Amino acid sequence: MMGMAPFETAAFNIVPVLVGIVFVIVIGVILFVAVKNISEWNTNNQSPRMTVAAHAKTKRTEVSGGGHDTMSHTYYYVTFEFESGDRQEFSVDGRQYGQIAEGDIGHLTFQGTRFLAFDRSPA
Repeated sequence: MMGMAPFETAAFNIVPVLVGIVFVIVIGVILFVAVKNISEWNTNNQSPRMTVAAHAKTKRTEVSGGGHDTMSHTYYYVTFEFESGDRQEFSVDGRQYGQIAEGDIGHLTFQGTRFLAFDRSPA
């Protein structure tokens, strides 16, 4: 390239390398997340369904998106405490979240990390 300084030539040569590196990183992250999710799904499917006495300890929500002109999504979580004192947080849908109150005692049915049901005991 006639008339270009060595710096300008180097800059033109490094741009494709940087684009390639970013592409590999993005593909790597996508593959990692996919493998992680498939692994968790498979582990849950192989886990036994369990129904245990549990106490709904805490509830929380997490909102993603919702920036300027974008849709938002709310994720709902409930933490249950077992008779052993161990606690586990489960992702639940909005309907289930609304039906469970902190302090509720009942029977929790789950499979691995997958919430299946919570049947509140009568007071």
